[in-house]
Amino acid sequence: MITPTIQLYADAVSPFAYLAFHVLRNDDVFRGVKIEYTPLYLPGLMHACGNTTPMAIKNKDRWVEQERLRWARAFNVPMKLSIPPNFPPNTLHTMRALCAISLQPDGQEKLARALGALYAAMWAAHEQIGNPRVFKPILTQVLGKESTKEALAYSGTVGKSTLKANTDKAFEDGAFGLPWMVCTNRKGQIESFWGVDRLGEVLRFLSLEKPAGDWKSRL
Repeated sequence: MITPTIQLYADAVSPFAYLAFHVLRNDDVFRGVKIEYTPLYLPGLMHACGNTTPMAIKNKDRWVEQERLRWARAFNVPMKLSIPPNFPPNTLHTMRALCAISLQPDGQEKLARALGALYAAMWAAHEQIGNPRVFKPILTQVLGKESTKEALAYSGTVGKSTLKANTDKAFEDGAFGLPWMVCTNRKGQIESFWGVDRLGEVLRFLSLEKPAGDWKSRL
């Protein structure tokens, strides 16, 4: 039998990708699942499919804010009530650095730690993670000086090309927003899911047993 797998496309700018990341990373129900994190550039994906930021759409901007906080409360994800100042930041250089990290030895685990730190910095502390002077010390704290130095050195070359390739692949996989999850079940069947509110469907597709408690009421 194949190990169930979830490929999570993510950009540190997306609060809903953060919510999905936090649940996949911390909830026991996903312990037996192989999680693969794939950094992309959300504005590039939005441009490719002709989508636009929900914050620019009247009424939808308020609804998105309500949903962000509802799901944060439901899954106990650390997140400030207010939107970060100067939102959205340009995370191009941040995501290039994360792509370079993903190519290092043990890249997936390093990437997960880096994403977790950046998400917390932006959504729980309102730090300007699009600024290299901000995200460099964050990466250094969780990965160390050498890994961070190497990532920044290669962010403009392999980091840049990898980010574009990841973004193009997400578009090919049908993505139009985040979080986008490409899931493979034990039979080798593949389906994609969009949104933190589809995690219940992800569980069913992967034949995972919901834990006791209020998971059912959440989803």
